[in-house]
Amino acid sequence: MKVESYAEGRWHTAASGGRMVFNAVTGEPYAEVSSAGLDHAAMLHHARQVGGHHLRKMTIHQRAMMLKGLALALNKRKAELYALSRISGATNADCQMDVDGGIGTLFVYSSKARRELADETFVVDGPPEIVSRGGTYIGQHIMVPRQGVALHINAFNFPCWGMLEKLAPTLLAGMPAIVKPASVTSYITAHAVRIMIESGALPPGALQLVSGSVGDMLDQLGTQDVLTLTGSAHTGRILRRNDNLIARSIPFNVEADSMNFCMLGPDAAPGTTEFDLFIKEVSDEMRIKTGQRCTAIRRCLVPADQIEAVRDALSATLSKTQMGDPAREDVQMGPLVSQDQRDDVDKAVNEILSVGEVLFEADRSTLGADAEKGAFYPFKVLYCSDPMNTAAPHDIEPFGPVSTILPYKDTAEAVSLIRRGEGSLVGTLVTASPDVAREVVLGTAAYHGRLQILNRACAKESTGHGSPLPHLTHGGPGRAGGGQELGGLRALDFYMQRTALQGAPEMLTQITGTWLPGADRPESTVHPFRKYFEEVTVGDTLTTHRRTVTEADIVNFAGITGDYFYAHMDEIAAKESIFGQRVAHGYFVLSAAAGLFVDAKVGPVLANYGLERLRFIKPVGIGDTIQATLTAHRKITRQPRKGEAPQGVVEWNVDVTNQDDELVANYVILTLVARKPSPEQNN
Repeated sequence: MKVESYAEGRWHTAASGGRMVFNAVTGEPYAEVSSAGLDHAAMLHHARQVGGHHLRKMTIHQRAMMLKGLALALNKRKAELYALSRISGATNADCQMDVDGGIGTLFVYSSKARRELADETFVVDGPPEIVSRGGTYIGQHIMVPRQGVALHINAFNFPCWGMLEKLAPTLLAGMPAIVKPASVTSYITAHAVRIMIESGALPPGALQLVSGSVGDMLDQLGTQDVLTLTGSAHTGRILRRNDNLIARSIPFNVEADSMNFCMLGPDAAPGTTEFDLFIKEVSDEMRIKTGQRCTAIRRCLVPADQIEAVRDALSATLSKTQMGDPAREDVQMGPLVSQDQRDDVDKAVNEILSVGEVLFEADRSTLGADAEKGAFYPFKVLYCSDPMNTAAPHDIEPFGPVSTILPYKDTAEAVSLIRRGEGSLVGTLVTASPDVAREVVLGTAAYHGRLQILNRACAKESTGHGSPLPHLTHGGPGRAGGGQELGGLRALDFYMQRTALQGAPEMLTQITGTWLPGADRPESTVHPFRKYFEEVTVGDTLTTHRRTVTEADIVNFAGITGDYFYAHMDEIAAKESIFGQRVAHGYFVLSAAAGLFVDAKVGPVLANYGLERLRFIKPVGIGDTIQATLTAHRKITRQPRKGEAPQGVVEWNVDVTNQDDELVANYVILTLVARKPSPEQNN
């Protein structure tokens, strides 16, 4: 079988003579991989001119629905990806992390974008900055799609998730992508790309695939392009030296393998729940993907007096894992991805053993497979007695089911050992002690992209040390590459250009589609709450009638709420306070303002959806008169769930002022507003 590429809208089969890929279980030849004959310059041009053009015309919600379409298509055919993944040595549990994890990432980004971002082609980034005294000259950051292509070079260990975790924010941001998977598992990635192309969810040029070498493509990247790499720190260093990347300041995000740690807290003695959690976390990370994860635990920090207990517990747990053909239900761990990878792991282990020893080595027996013909490698638990004065356990990474136990005498020494990793993707501390947790976190956070503090309180719902979540940052400093992926919508930053706009509020309002302070507030002739979502215009304003606050208002509100704070009820104490007089409850002001602007009749407004950025700016005393100004700030279309009527969210800026036109409160309320009925619904 020849692994095809997808270039310029069509599938491409290279001539013979490519790299041979072998079945990891049997050792037999399986596929040939080559990108010979691809026109890399034409692919880049196609992505920029065709893919970028189509994606930038789509709104963010349209792109989000595109991601959902891709996820649904992959989910429907994931059994095909599972079957191919077994050839690479993946068990069903491994496939769930790779295939289902990648699909889940698409779903998360689709949902977050539709829920949190406006239906525009760009993103309004953060609140406005008032930079002038009179407010006639302000600033507002926006993010727009970069007008180039994202080239993603991925590692072999996650042929689906590794691609999809990058594609989700790339396509959502409005950039086309060219994916280059590692050759050894490229046949899995290629099939996933085929499913996505056949789904029809992607516009032309949005996605291309290079199976094999990228050739001189890095030399042809331009100033609007970006490059990402998931792989070894060594490969990252080589690519960073590319003259074109340096000369054109091309953004380059690296997520590299790292010396991740798991630390057994000094309080987590044998017999405690935390001790058992540590053993489970370490053994799981050695087993999953046969230890071939960039997040896998490479260094186990253990109190010096608990080495034997940890050795015995790990040995007992790991001995229960059966290695063999991953297609068998009674097998929990498959082979490494290739015999070359097995040789690399063995070489790394031998280097560490030059300063250490083997504490435990699992049986080499396999079920349903030949251990020598396949790329099988048994568990190895190594030990280094003097990690403070030995470099190898902190520098050399066996990329397989191998971890090294490092003893420490106290928490301060453990922190020093953790730092020796020179930057990692993730670390786990297992402890029930907040004091230990605080010391380790504050001492090591600068060296990590993610830290898990694991104890009995969160263990049941923990997603595990090595499982990056689309909501949280994935990446790390130093050896880990210095990059950042995922992290929710933060991931869009790499694929969009943040630009600060400066100008008059009304001009920036018209550009961004978001009402900004100081812009026009045309008074609505119809109460805004009588308008359907489509009828609301950003800037629509309602200025309410006035209300004078009385002592009875304050007393009654206190009686209803039970809030008898002295500033509201104690005349003498209030006079001696910072207020100088009795003042109304802030939440009374909020409630009274709602009474001023709410339209009581049944109408398009369905519900109050939330309240944000509330600030009480100036106290309101007895006899003060308040007035509210309600302005449509932003609109977000919601995709209706099954059986739900179409609706949207309108964000309203609310200014509450007193009789001297001074601002006493400011906030944003969100209302669920019905969409206008279609002609079919009216019939």
